[in-house]
Amino acid sequence: MNCDSIIQRRRKAHFGGREVPYTNAMSIVRNIAAISKGMSITFREMFQPTEVENYPDGPGPTRGAVLQERFRGAHVLQRDENGLEKCVACYLCAAACPSNCIYIEAAENTAEKRISSSERYAKVYNIDYNRCIFCGYCVEACPTDAITHGHGFELATLNATNLVMRKEDMLVPAVDMPGQLAAQSDSVK
Repeated sequence: MNCDSIIQRRRKAHFGGREVPYTNAMSIVRNIAAISKGMSITFREMFQPTEVENYPDGPGPTRGAVLQERFRGAHVLQRDENGLEKCVACYLCAAACPSNCIYIEAAENTAEKRISSSERYAKVYNIDYNRCIFCGYCVEACPTDAITHGHGFELATLNATNLVMRKEDMLVPAVDMPGQLAAQSDSVK
């Protein structure tokens, strides 16, 4: 049994037992129909008005850019309600990172110098955006929700060394909170 007889048997079964020859004319008609369908979409969209975001000149912190809720932008290191850093230097984010772009050095908290609520804190926390693929594994791995994706998207630069973000670049600014003021006044005494 050769290939041609198998194809003819399948054609007969498909068309109710009668043999329908496949001609070049049928293939040409199908190709023209497919091309015309694709071109109709192109021509319909060509004459629609253009929707433009007012990105560089818009209002707000994103300057007019519209971001989706699940957008994964530049990383942000969070603080707790007392103004202390949430990062406890557990290295889980660095271990979960598939591109190995997170570098952490831990240090011990002291009674005089309290950086985080745990016994350790991240003395050095660097993310190399030359290697980061914005997968979000570091955010998922963090047990204290210390690292999150923000909405920062302007990371382009001509110098690759500017893409290594340090802890100071990513840390949320400290807001004067009552708990933080009390801790500072106790340490002064």
